Amino acid sequence: MQRAMSSHTDGEVRIVQRLKEKFPQATSLKVVDISGGCGAMYEIHIESDEFKGKRTVQQHQLVNQALKDEIQAMHGLRIFTAVPKQ
Repeated sequence: MQRAMSSHTDGEVRIVQRLKEKFPQATSLKVVDISGGCGAMYEIHIESDEFKGKRTVQQHQLVNQALKDEIQAMHGLRIFTAVPKQ
C-alpha cells in the first residue's frame, strides 16, 4: 500500500518545520519517511547556503544537531546535503 504523494506523515511535517527553523536559508528541503510511514527511518535532502565552506561530514553534523531530539526515536536517517549552485 502506498500513500499519496501529496500527504505527509506527522513525522515528516515535524522534521521539515525543525529544519526550516534551523536552516532559514534552505533553498530546497525534502523529508521522506522511508519506513512505510511508521517514523522509524527518514531520508532528508537539504540544500542551503549555510553549508558553504563546510565538508560533507560537517554539513551532516549540523543536520544531526538540529534534529537531535527527533533522532532519538528513529532507527535510521539518510542525509543528503548540498550548497545551492550560484
